[in-house]
Amino acid sequence: MVEDPGERRFGFGRNWLEFADLVDEHRIAEAERSLRTLCAGTNLEGLRFLDIGSGSGLSSLAARRLGAKVVSFDYDADSVACTGRLRDRFRPGDEDWRVDQGSILDRDYLAGLGAFDVVYSWGVLHHTGAMSEAIGNAADLVVPGGLLIVALYRKTRLCRLWTAEKRWYVQASPAAQQRARRLYVAAMRLAYRVAGRDFAGHVASYASMRGMSFWHDVHDWMGGYPYVSITPREADSLVSGLGFAHVKSWTRGYSMGLLGSGCDEYTYRRAKA
Repeated sequence: MVEDPGERRFGFGRNWLEFADLVDEHRIAEAERSLRTLCAGTNLEGLRFLDIGSGSGLSSLAARRLGAKVVSFDYDADSVACTGRLRDRFRPGDEDWRVDQGSILDRDYLAGLGAFDVVYSWGVLHHTGAMSEAIGNAADLVVPGGLLIVALYRKTRLCRLWTAEKRWYVQASPAAQQRARRLYVAAMRLAYRVAGRDFAGHVASYASMRGMSFWHDVHDWMGGYPYVSITPREADSLVSGLGFAHVKSWTRGYSMGLLGSGCDEYTYRRAKA
């Protein structure tokens, strides 16, 4: 199966191109810290690292700075351009970082990639429209004893509502999208106030979360269509059934999802041959 180019979907790459100018040493360091945590003690020096759905290219850059030999690919042409731009800015002439356009659902493309010590996909596979197939294809690219690292939207009681919101958002005008984002952020600010939490501090420190940007992530969340979610139990059943052992996960319980779901993070190791 290959993703349908005619299906209306969110322009992730355009969002990442706007984010790219914000990337600096602080954001890169935070991305490296996050990646080290997800790799659960595995030293990336000299390992083959695949970034599925590379987006801005920040995670790929972090992996390269940690010594991995990196292949990045994305379905979205603007994301490919953004990843390439980040590589050229921070790693000019780097022959150990390859950037492609491709789909995790395109088996012909995947067949030419080979196998990897670490296969990584943060917040991507649930946007393919065929998440289970995408996870299976990603798992097939991991060498025996290698790591599969994925972040997937956690399931909430309001996932159907968010699916409808995202379907509307990708077809809405830029002005309507902006109004929707303002309403969403206002609701978030109110929720923080009721809970006695510091919303302004949350926004100000947001770069400490994998080097990301709050405002770009809001746009990404509200527009992220196609959209599928999964519980930790469902994720564990799916990945374990592919011959992987659970290493570590960072999850939250089933919730209402009034302000969205966010991603749960999972690290699995493939059984050795």
